[in-house]
Amino acid sequence: MSRSLTPLTLLCLLLLFAAGAQAKEPAHKILIADPFIELHSGPGRGYPVFHVVERGREVELVKRRTDWFQLRTDQGVEGWASREQMIATLEPTGEPLDLQEPARENYMSRRWQAGVSGGDFEGASLISAFGGYAFSDNLSIELTVNHILGEFSNSYSYTVGLLHVFAPEWRLSPYFTLGTGVIYTDPKSNLVDSIDRDDQIGYVGGGLQFYLTRRFMLRTEYRHNIVFTSRNDNEEVDEWKYLGFAFFF
Repeated sequence: MSRSLTPLTLLCLLLLFAAGAQAKEPAHKILIADPFIELHSGPGRGYPVFHVVERGREVELVKRRTDWFQLRTDQGVEGWASREQMIATLEPTGEPLDLQEPARENYMSRRWQAGVSGGDFEGASLISAFGGYAFSDNLSIELTVNHILGEFSNSYSYTVGLLHVFAPEWRLSPYFTLGTGVIYTDPKSNLVDSIDRDDQIGYVGGGLQFYLTRRFMLRTEYRHNIVFTSRNDNEEVDEWKYLGFAFFF
């Protein structure tokens, strides 16, 4: 069972590496040009308004989450403002604030991405979730968790692998992937003398990713898996992810 920890351990190391690699950026100050801006307690309209910043006040832009911006006033009050209210804000020089809307440039400079997909695993239904970090425009590392729903058994697989995008500047980009992990098989209870299995798995594959709009992509993928069983014969399994939906940030 200890092999099943390997992909999760690699993901933790990846997160620590990415966090340590990010240098702290200096605060970006902006000027309120609207009569006022409402600060919500969280990034969404469902969060209540708890503070109002008047025109002419200078605030710090802390970070952005989709269409919501976290601001900090000179009194240290932090809250979230919507994109609609941020459109009229200014740089301290009086120039309009560049909101850096998600576009193809953001797609090219993306580092983190995550998504879900559905497909087929040697005749069984497949539900998959994945997340990854890009080291460069072409190369990224990706963790995938699969739930495989078969007629005679249910399985879970956890894999970590490298993904190479051949033409990241194209809207429709082909890629190659290979990696390893573990697969855990749980036979249905109505089978006689059935036992749980925990095996190592390796794969090679390829796919296509299509930049949709803003921060979203579509993906399709094929993998050829080899399951290294405890028996003398290994298993070869075809895996198809017919349609996947991903977002990047």
